[in-house]
Amino acid sequence: MVIANHAYGIFELAGLHLSLDPPQLDQARLCIDALGFLVEGLGDRLGDPAAQLREALSQLRLAFVQVAAASQAAPPKPAV
Repeated sequence: MVIANHAYGIFELAGLHLSLDPPQLDQARLCIDALGFLVEGLGDRLGDPAAQLREALSQLRLAFVQVAAASQAAPPKPAV
C-alpha cells in the first residue's frame, strides 16, 4: 500500500533526526506526530502493515523520550 510505504519513510526520517548530534528534537517530534496521525487516524485501513506501523510508532515515541532526556542531561558542546 502506498500510504504504508510513505509512513515507513516518515519513520526513517524521525529516526534520522533523533540520531543526529545534536538531535533535532523539533523535527523528530514533527515526524512522529505525522506518523501518529497516519497510523492512529487510519488504523486497520492500512491493511497488513497496520500492526507493524503501530509498533514502529511506539518505538519512536520511546526513543524520542530517551534521546530528549539524554540531551537535556548532557553538557553543551563547546563551539568550534
